[in-house]
Amino acid sequence: MNVKTLIIPLFLVLFCCVFGCRNKQHSTTDESARDLPQIKDSGELVVLTLYSSTSYFIYRGQEMGFQYELSEQFAKSLGLKLRIEVAKSVDEMIQKLLAGEGDMIAYNLPITKEWKDSLLYCGEDVITHQVIVQQGRGKQKPLKDVTELVGKDIYVKPGKYYDRLVNLNSELGGGIRIHEVTNDSTTIEDLITQVAQGKIPYTVADNDLAKLNKTYYPNLNIDLSISFDQRSSWAVRKDSPELAAATTKWHQENMTSPAYTASMKRYFENSKMMPHSPILSLKEGKISHYDDLFRKYSKDIGWDWRMLASLAYTESNFDTTAVSWAGAKGLMQLMPATARAMGVPPGKEQNPEESVKAAIKYIAATDRSFSMIPDKQERLNFILASYNAGLGHIYDAMALAEKYGKNKLVWKDNVENFILLKSNEEYFTDPVCKNGYFRGIETYNFVRDIMSRYESYKKKIKA
Repeated sequence: MNVKTLIIPLFLVLFCCVFGCRNKQHSTTDESARDLPQIKDSGELVVLTLYSSTSYFIYRGQEMGFQYELSEQFAKSLGLKLRIEVAKSVDEMIQKLLAGEGDMIAYNLPITKEWKDSLLYCGEDVITHQVIVQQGRGKQKPLKDVTELVGKDIYVKPGKYYDRLVNLNSELGGGIRIHEVTNDSTTIEDLITQVAQGKIPYTVADNDLAKLNKTYYPNLNIDLSISFDQRSSWAVRKDSPELAAATTKWHQENMTSPAYTASMKRYFENSKMMPHSPILSLKEGKISHYDDLFRKYSKDIGWDWRMLASLAYTESNFDTTAVSWAGAKGLMQLMPATARAMGVPPGKEQNPEESVKAAIKYIAATDRSFSMIPDKQERLNFILASYNAGLGHIYDAMALAEKYGKNKLVWKDNVENFILLKSNEEYFTDPVCKNGYFRGIETYNFVRDIMSRYESYKKKIKA
């Protein structure tokens, strides 16, 4: 056999191997591509997002957030289970999507040229812009035109808000007094709170974040826009066109649905403030119509009944029909899942006695979760904080306190300072935190308000 006859079969073998390998490689890529049919086969939609007050957070042990609720509704429409994966930044979220660690991004992702080659934008085309956050009531009339910013003090975080103000100042010929707040522990939402409280006159925020915060502080005015519109939407990989099409179709068809409307109202329209009324009758020594229930059941946990009354007042203003923005119901404002776990019969969430009985069970269980705090009075602060925030966020704040050299078994001026910091990315992304973003100012004030009111009740109402 000559060399020529040997070369031809060898060439054919090599050609087949290479061609076969290429085909195999190509088919593997096809198999690993995960578009809508493959997602439906798996039974699970994996959604990537970020922790924030507008996208995703955990409240009283329950997953919440506007983007989370829309993701849940979308997954349900496809008959799929939802799994949330939280990234630490926009860049990481996109990297995770491209690496196949999630099926889609459910977050208001800015539509930019940078990512158009790798992503398919889909869902609702959201328009955002930056606004001046100012008080809408008071001695000074709200600013209505950007030219009125000249001579005003505006406090902003470094980054896009600061950059926009610098550019605007240049456009106006100077005169805006821009204060860059570089303190890491101060967030945009902290600055909005300071405006509402009159501590600073103006700040800047995206209109969706400003709108959400206006539900906490009705005295805010957020009407003055200072930037061009920015388009943003959800996104999927380029190899998921069917998922992109289904997402866009669902958004178009469901923007007027009761579920979508309810979510929009919950986060951006309904007031988060509970109206409050005075003591029922000082003369008769009555705090509320439910004092007998507070007296009866507070004994089971060794509480002064007036403390339980103070808790109920802060939660519901003694309104048994109250339903909070988050879905908590009744006199003691238990979340639906908590009420069920504590034995409240279905449909009885607004029955005052069932509500108090369940709250007592929940408080007793929470008390056991803080058994590491020896001082009973000190432990009370942690129980109240957990009633408001959920156990996970309080454990996170305790872990942060310990890490930064504070006493994790003392609430005031120790752990309470770290629950405040849980709205700050530097802290809620810390490895010791397991529960992500939390609007800690609510819990900080909650504990202080209840304790203050309890002291007032003790002076005015007999035990």
